[in-house]
Amino acid sequence: MANLEMSRAQRLDQRVIEQMPTLTRSYASKLIETGKVTVNGEVVTKSGYKMRAGDEVAVDHDDELFRQIPVIELPVVYEDEDCVVIIKPVGLLTHSKGAFNPEATVATWLRGRLRSMEGERAGIVHRLDRATSGVMICAKTPDAHSWLQKQFAQRRTKKNYAAIISGHLNQPEAVIDMPIERNPKKPQTFRVGANGKSAVTQYHTLQMIDGYSLLELKPTTGRTHQLRVHMANLGHPIVGDVLYDGPQADRLFLHAHHLELTLPNRERTVFTAPLPPEFAEFMQHHG
Repeated sequence: MANLEMSRAQRLDQRVIEQMPTLTRSYASKLIETGKVTVNGEVVTKSGYKMRAGDEVAVDHDDELFRQIPVIELPVVYEDEDCVVIIKPVGLLTHSKGAFNPEATVATWLRGRLRSMEGERAGIVHRLDRATSGVMICAKTPDAHSWLQKQFAQRRTKKNYAAIISGHLNQPEAVIDMPIERNPKKPQTFRVGANGKSAVTQYHTLQMIDGYSLLELKPTTGRTHQLRVHMANLGHPIVGDVLYDGPQADRLFLHAHHLELTLPNRERTVFTAPLPPEFAEFMQHHG
């Protein structure tokens, strides 16, 4: 009787994970919600559906896909028992979005270092766009994740980016205070808009050559595509940013250069990802 009651109380997402142990709870839920799971031949789309004794569950998912995720190595700047600081290369996703994606990401690289954490975004504290390179910090424990996320949320981190933009700004340095909202006409992009969320960026011009400028950018907020949108709105998009009408280039010339924060061990630290050589090469080639 006890076993029967236990079986009746089991949730569908728990049964899916039981049958396919490589799945995370969040991904199992997505499979259920998108109609990939049947109970006794009928599609069930609620993760919390209560199982009964004898129920047969079928999952439309090839578990072999998980074994196809490439193993990658990332440059580690710093690591302790709480966190790890890396240099993310251009082209690497921070984490997958939505449906299962068999490509390597920062999140898949991080999995082997995590303790008591699971999910597609486990350990991810902040993100860099796929096309952006630079320094990132990841958490290895739930407590470290909470500690670090609070610093980003409360703006107690200091972020410093390098960017090459098209043209020359009117002022060598200034503060850009322009709210950012999603662009309804092109949902994968954002724009400056009165109904958007507050977004503030400080910039300083480091070098000017014919037709281009090398900038230091310091965002005090962390809106998606913030630096890219602010530069494009000023009429000086970042080189290589084809999403926001920037000049064509081999890469997006945006790099997370410095990150200052307080580690879970309470030490205030600055981490640096040196500028990729292509930045100097671009400036020399066009200068």
